[in-house]
Amino acid sequence: QVQLVESGGGLVQAGGSLQLSCKASGGIVVSNSMAWHRQAPGKERELVGGITNGAGANYVDSVKGRFIISMDRTKNTMYLQMHGLKPEDTAVYYCNADVMFTRNRNLMTSNFWGQGTQVTVSS
Repeated sequence: QVQLVESGGGLVQAGGSLQLSCKASGGIVVSNSMAWHRQAPGKERELVGGITNGAGANYVDSVKGRFIISMDRTKNTMYLQMHGLKPEDTAVYYCNADVMFTRNRNLMTSNFWGQGTQVTVSS
């Protein structure tokens, strides 16, 4: 069964840095694209940025120049380096991925979400 597991969240002071990881597992053949989303209290979930197989990463304007998305395809793991964190970056961060995987000897593609990891930035 395909799973996305995020890790690396925590509490950090404004101006600090954190690195999140998202590992995909469960018969993964290839992760075609992966993305980070976040949801702050009382707000809708929003896209932070993403990375596509064979292409570079893209970011929402509010994090450009501060966040870096990368992927280690050998480990099916995506990373989010966050620098210059601001209190408004406080949110639950979710990993999302379009993956190709095997199930019962069949090749399938689908979209999956992780369970989320909390990032809290204190002022």
